[in-house]
Amino acid sequence: TSLFPDLQRGIPPSIEPSGSSLLGLKGRKNYERGDVDDLEQGRSNKQFAVSLEDSEQTDMFDDVLLCKGENEDDPRCSLNKSSQHVWPQKGTSKGGTARRKNGKKSEVVDLWSLLTQCAQAVAINDQRTANELLKQISQNSSTTGDGTQRFAHYFADALKTRLAGMGAPSYSPLVSNRTSAADILKAYRVLVLACPFKKMMHFYANKKIMKVAEKATTLHIVDFGICYGFQWPCLIQRLSARAGGPPKLRITGIEFPQPGFRPAERVEETGRRLKRYCERFKVPFEYNVIAKKWETIQLEELKIKKDEVVIVNCMYRLKNLPDDTLSSTSARDTVLKLIRSINPECFIHGISNGTYNAPFFVTRFREALFHFSAMFDILEANVPRDDPQRMMFEREILGRDIMNVVACEGIERVERPETYKQWQARTLRAGFKQIPLDQELVKKVTNMVQSNYHRDFIIDVDGRWMLQGWKGRVIFALSCWKPMKN
Repeated sequence: TSLFPDLQRGIPPSIEPSGSSLLGLKGRKNYERGDVDDLEQGRSNKQFAVSLEDSEQTDMFDDVLLCKGENEDDPRCSLNKSSQHVWPQKGTSKGGTARRKNGKKSEVVDLWSLLTQCAQAVAINDQRTANELLKQISQNSSTTGDGTQRFAHYFADALKTRLAGMGAPSYSPLVSNRTSAADILKAYRVLVLACPFKKMMHFYANKKIMKVAEKATTLHIVDFGICYGFQWPCLIQRLSARAGGPPKLRITGIEFPQPGFRPAERVEETGRRLKRYCERFKVPFEYNVIAKKWETIQLEELKIKKDEVVIVNCMYRLKNLPDDTLSSTSARDTVLKLIRSINPECFIHGISNGTYNAPFFVTRFREALFHFSAMFDILEANVPRDDPQRMMFEREILGRDIMNVVACEGIERVERPETYKQWQARTLRAGFKQIPLDQELVKKVTNMVQSNYHRDFIIDVDGRWMLQGWKGRVIFALSCWKPMKN
């Protein structure tokens, strides 16, 4: 019997930039950019390239991204050998409620109900009722409270923005440029300690790549949504120790273009960092950058060669493509057809399993409540409330995603996840066949999660999908595919 009896309710984290997302932490390369005027006047800021060269930050990257001294079959990196860094919180509020002291009495406030009522009022533009409810919510929510109070704060902020008709602030599935690379990495470290999703996805994917490329002389990874490239240093380290020596590694890093005069800046910096790892581990390396709308990419731009093993990798990011409601031509189907034309040995597809993409606002809002309450609950159960990296992640990732889902419509709403079953139908339709899961790897992932993470994290299998979830909710899913022969 499946550990996830209600799979269709499963909702994923958005981050990579998301994605996400934890999920795929995303961020612009121009971290320390000053005023927007600097870009408008075309002045280049030389400190960008230097920001990741600092030796202290290099050590931090190593600590987080490399596997140090463990057995080859052990997925743990140095930072998550044990749970000693994670401090479970006592007294986590349940059911979307908060307590407010009223004189000598303690009044229970149902924030979930207040948020739902407020969304209904916002949907019909009932300004008076909505503002009264927003006032109640703001009195009982906070960015420094428990998980429920925090997620209520960000949902209320997004409802307020929608109600005002301002549209959300300029949004992309990336953290804002106020956040430094060092802060991103610190937050990533805390999240890896608190939550197995991203780490386990990368472990499974990299092991699969190692197996497929066991005898390759050239390995070409086409990575849709490479962002910071956090997945690849551990693979580079493993390739360097391959029997017979490492292959030549080619990586094509694909991202959405950044605003401004240097649309590929962040992806280029990712390439420079990966090059340093390859030089250090003596792995021959070639890097190609593509920063444009994914549905406009042509096969020739990927520079596929006949004598190489090609792997296509996409973790959580196809959700940021326009869905079928925005255009008569599906960008998602177009990208899948491009991947099929590459004819890779393996297409590794990690998805955010989401149901908060309904065209009707109130329905979408309710589903978003289910998903994001789970994400705040994960952090509440595993990371101290006063941890600055937790607060940064909640503000810059979860808060921005909530703002996009609630306050934006049309092309401005870029958080548009689908369920893994929807992706299965779409990928089959595009001409792929699913590869069976590696049961040995699934077992290792399961053992790793059970022995190192909170008991409410669950690994399950449905068909040929590896599912990851929290308290019965499917949040991520991963599967591997090959193009069907004509």
